[in-house]
Amino acid sequence: MGNSLTLTLPEVVLSLSSLALLMVAAYAGDRTSRVVSWLAIASLLVAALFIPGIIAPTGIGFDGLFVADNFAAFSKVLIYIAAAASLIAASGWFSRGGVFRAEYPILILLSSVGMGMMVSAGDLLTLYIGLELQSLSAYVLASFQRQDTRSAEAGLKYFVLGALASGILLYGVSLLYGFTGSTMLSEISVALGRDGVSTGELFGLVFVMAGIAFKVSAVPFHMWTPDVYEGAPTPVTAFFASAPKVAAMALLTRVAIEGMGPATFEWRQIVIFMALASTVLGGVAAIGQPNIKRLLAYSSINNVGFALIGLAAATREGVASVLFYMAVYVVMTLGSFFCVLRMRDAAGNPVESIASLSGLSRNRPGFAAALAIFMFSLAGIPPLFGFWPKFLVFNAAVQADLTWLAAVGIATSVIGAYYYLKIVKTMYFDEPAPAYEPSTDRLGGALIMAAALFVSPLGYFSIPLIDRAAQNAAGSLF
Repeated sequence: MGNSLTLTLPEVVLSLSSLALLMVAAYAGDRTSRVVSWLAIASLLVAALFIPGIIAPTGIGFDGLFVADNFAAFSKVLIYIAAAASLIAASGWFSRGGVFRAEYPILILLSSVGMGMMVSAGDLLTLYIGLELQSLSAYVLASFQRQDTRSAEAGLKYFVLGALASGILLYGVSLLYGFTGSTMLSEISVALGRDGVSTGELFGLVFVMAGIAFKVSAVPFHMWTPDVYEGAPTPVTAFFASAPKVAAMALLTRVAIEGMGPATFEWRQIVIFMALASTVLGGVAAIGQPNIKRLLAYSSINNVGFALIGLAAATREGVASVLFYMAVYVVMTLGSFFCVLRMRDAAGNPVESIASLSGLSRNRPGFAAALAIFMFSLAGIPPLFGFWPKFLVFNAAVQADLTWLAAVGIATSVIGAYYYLKIVKTMYFDEPAPAYEPSTDRLGGALIMAAALFVSPLGYFSIPLIDRAAQNAAGSLF
């Protein structure tokens, strides 16, 4: 038990921190919201130091229910970085509207605990508990601005559809348990390899994959994403588009490779369909969007499709390409949303229309340049760093004899490039719209600058480090 608790130290640190900060918020009120936020960021940093595989040794805890390996370590580092960056950006945005409550950073911490359990789940029940802890926090975060009808609507939609997805997932878990005799991923893998995939096991596999696909926002389980991303407060949307995406993609990868390895032929068909549908719909549906948050929602669906192409390869190189893709995707997406956070009209009200970006390069050249870098990088246009992860997932697909899938992915990336370039064209070639209010948030500006430098050609210098970490993480599943 002692060793098991050591392996779960990141989750223990975050859980105890969230409870302690909750008491501070309850007794001191919202005037301590900034202090609570910075203490939450410090908690994420401390939790990161205890991640097994970073400093502490890896291992398996609670008789296989919890797996602390390099794969989980890589995912948790990305999750904690995204959560901390989201908290830093949220402080200034919420303070402007007078709605920055002390509960906000606590919900982010609790969500991070759930995501940590998701990526370390060695059992389908551990998986479900982690998923629900993350989801329950997310439902509240989506409807955090209670006076805003859009935010309340986003939270309600997310809750209803999330409950449906949880039911689908649980039904799949019950089927797999009934036909394999276990909920442990390792034992399910043994049962599938020993007896082959029966019809009942196949149905269980399909339902489990469908339930997780909802969290990844893969087509056809994407329907909640544009509405929730648009209605939720922008800092919450930035969080949704980054950390939970990493956790869900890591969860899907572990379940597919580690739990359903002998059924690769079966689950690969599902992943290929989701990859093709996500890249096509994510590219086409974004073209006519007038709201930049909805456009970025479809962009996230599009990017998930590309990551799934790497998973479809079902090889160590494919899994490593997925992890590399998610690492770069998190920075590109957070950078884009940090730019959206600074879109305020002269009266200080948030603005979300793409038309308001018209002529931005003339009155805010630095802002326009940063957003252009993120758009070009999301489109995968070389020499920006966003090109490299796309190349890796396509290369992994080709090596796995899925050349046709890579070819379709390349074709659909051209569709996606259209709406990214449309934003750049709006900023640099259209007549200027009313100027945005000058921002005084220097910390947010520093985050945007750091993200822009990472996704610029300078990011290629980080390839050896990220690639080595991704390869080590992928090796844990094979």
